[in-house]
Amino acid sequence: MATDVLERLKWRYATKKFDASKRLSEEKLSILKESFNLTATSYGLQPLKMIILSNPDLKKLLVPITMDQDQVENASHVLVICTETKIDSDYIKDHFNLVVKIRSTPREILSSFEEYLVSSFSDKQSDELNIWSTNQAYLALGNLLTVCAIEKIDACPIEGFDPDKYDELLQLNEKGLQSVIVLAVGYRAEDDMFSGFDKVRKGVDEVIIEMD
Repeated sequence: MATDVLERLKWRYATKKFDASKRLSEEKLSILKESFNLTATSYGLQPLKMIILSNPDLKKLLVPITMDQDQVENASHVLVICTETKIDSDYIKDHFNLVVKIRSTPREILSSFEEYLVSSFSDKQSDELNIWSTNQAYLALGNLLTVCAIEKIDACPIEGFDPDKYDELLQLNEKGLQSVIVLAVGYRAEDDMFSGFDKVRKGVDEVIIEMD
């Protein structure tokens, strides 16, 4: 199994050209949804939401605000990972309400940690919260890329896009969200020359430091 996982990770690459005729099945899409939801986040607060786009006309509108990258038009689906713009005491309290509901944990056991988080987040400036939330989005991206590799779903993570124009087009501000990272998913085109390139990585011994 370990060998299979490594082979899948070697198989994946940032797909440059998708086959627009191939679509993800509902089963594959469901796996990506669940994987996103199961991503680890700091304190388990999940300050994230993911927009899934499949409408051809809408995907076409994304191209000029994604530095003219055709991947967003030709991919089966475009996943837009977003962060919550408001992480306040109510948001944190809602999280602990969910803990009580799912785990039946007595509130008095949770109260000290809840109070700590409410106090900690109330002291953070908006730029600190943005950095923290963005870090959580990249955790989700990494998780999705690994799952895509295991499921043999081609993917291309995209930072080269205009977040403000994405937010406007998708009306994210009204949803209390802001776009952070884009992930195009689908299946590679047979003539995408990049699929045959050797993966360029440093040696394991260069990036791993073992300390006894």
